[in-house]
Amino acid sequence: MVQMKEFRIVMPLSMEEYHVAQMYMVMKMQQENTTGTEGVEVLENRPFEDEEFGKGQYTFKIYRLQSKVPSWLTTFAPTDALVMQEEAWNAYPRCKSVITCPYFSRFRLTVETIHKADNGLSENVHGLSKQQLAATQVETIDIVSSPTDYWSYMVGRNNIDFSTFQSSRTGRGPLLEGWQDWCNPVMTAYKLVTVDVPYWGFGSRLEQTLLAGERALFLETHRNCFAWIDDWIGLTMEMMRKLEQQSDYSLNEKLGRPCVAGSEEEQLEDDGIRVFA
Repeated sequence: MVQMKEFRIVMPLSMEEYHVAQMYMVMKMQQENTTGTEGVEVLENRPFEDEEFGKGQYTFKIYRLQSKVPSWLTTFAPTDALVMQEEAWNAYPRCKSVITCPYFSRFRLTVETIHKADNGLSENVHGLSKQQLAATQVETIDIVSSPTDYWSYMVGRNNIDFSTFQSSRTGRGPLLEGWQDWCNPVMTAYKLVTVDVPYWGFGSRLEQTLLAGERALFLETHRNCFAWIDDWIGLTMEMMRKLEQQSDYSLNEKLGRPCVAGSEEEQLEDDGIRVFA
């Protein structure tokens, strides 16, 4: 059974700042979770243009995260078979990613994101039909919260207390109760997750597990976006693209994989772009 859920994540950032923050966070977290045995391999990272999205950046990545696989799922497949492939079309403020697993060929998880300069109160930003709306649960995620469930533990937890945190470079924070109503600047990532695991015996359970995992991932990644504001504030998109090339080179190098075309580490270092350790 296909399951749909919309997550709304309100952020104390402008639309332009979030674009940089999200790219920085993705690169840093990928570096932190990539070792010689598992992590993220980048196969493609290139500009694209089509009728659906217009212009943007296309990426094709492979995720090998065996250590994060729930133990019950290994009864249905060997751990090393649970490799995920992700195709993503980033035409900010609209983005889409599709995750598949070659071992379970009918599995499909899609995340469609619309970013808006509001505080999370816009309705049906994805243009769903009445039937789809009726079947879609909506949840607003507060980045101030810090749950301790299984997936939050597996994804990783940023322990910064945003009720006392204040950015030294921007002066933003702390985020007190009801901050979404008065914060300026403010924007929201509206993420529609559609998951389909049409397998008898474990499909429904895995769909629920994936939704819980996506929620934990959205919370942690957006907490990091704000927590790391003093690291990325002031960076331009041109700088971010160069940093992204270097990060792709570094990820593949860690995994002993071929480097992505155009990721010349020496040139990036000459340009003075910061290297992730």
